[in-house]
Amino acid sequence: MAPKMQCANVDVQPSKTRPMKRHIPNVITLLNVFCGCVATVFAVLNKLEVAAFFVFLGIFFDFFDGLAARALNVRSELGLQLDSLADVITSGLVPGIVMFQLLSMSYSGGWNIGLQPNTTDTMQWAVFDIPLIPFFGFLITLASAYRLAKFNLDENQVSSFVGLPTPANALLILSFPLILLYHNNDFLNTIILNKWFLIGTTLLSSYLLNARIGLFALKFKNWSFRDNALRYIFITVSFVMILTMKFMAIPGIIAFYIISSLVNNLKVSKTD
Repeated sequence: MAPKMQCANVDVQPSKTRPMKRHIPNVITLLNVFCGCVATVFAVLNKLEVAAFFVFLGIFFDFFDGLAARALNVRSELGLQLDSLADVITSGLVPGIVMFQLLSMSYSGGWNIGLQPNTTDTMQWAVFDIPLIPFFGFLITLASAYRLAKFNLDENQVSSFVGLPTPANALLILSFPLILLYHNNDFLNTIILNKWFLIGTTLLSSYLLNARIGLFALKFKNWSFRDNALRYIFITVSFVMILTMKFMAIPGIIAFYIISSLVNNLKVSKTD
């Protein structure tokens, strides 16, 4: 009897601690879900500055849950699926709504609450005349959902990505209303609120999300500069751009991320 009781005592402690440890990354991921839900509400209300703040906060939790999972060595299939579901909201749905609002603004020529009817490009929905073009912004949401579904099935995207990650794409889209609000440049405002610029950005964004382009990931296996030169250079350049250009830096950083990845891919292919 004694040996059995002793074995039981030995097994009880791990069984209590392991589940708690396993769920810490999932709780962090759920915080990402919460931020996405709050951001969705404010994006619908056209409070895009507040929506952007909660998207940024959600992306922080998205980055931190992966760090926690690796640090605690509790990565799981549940965590992978939950992470993608969270990204569908925070980095997929919200950017789609933001593009919807920006396209709506392109009809009124400025910041507006609600949609302005257009006699040549509307549909009758209940008692509202709703422009059709703003709904095109949800192509970003569709492309993001498709990209995340492919990511869950691809076992090769561990140290690098294929296609633009949804958080990076969300930052790109959310940068536009922030530029409108904080830079107050007539030239930039005219470009950002141009219907064709927004449609082109939506198409480009949706393409980049699912393009067969290898992009490096900001995951450090060690702190050696030789092994992580591209990552250190990217972080340094991004930091300098943010200090000097503020929100205008975000599109530039995304462009630099893609270009530097392509250049790095060429160098790797030549050495191979």
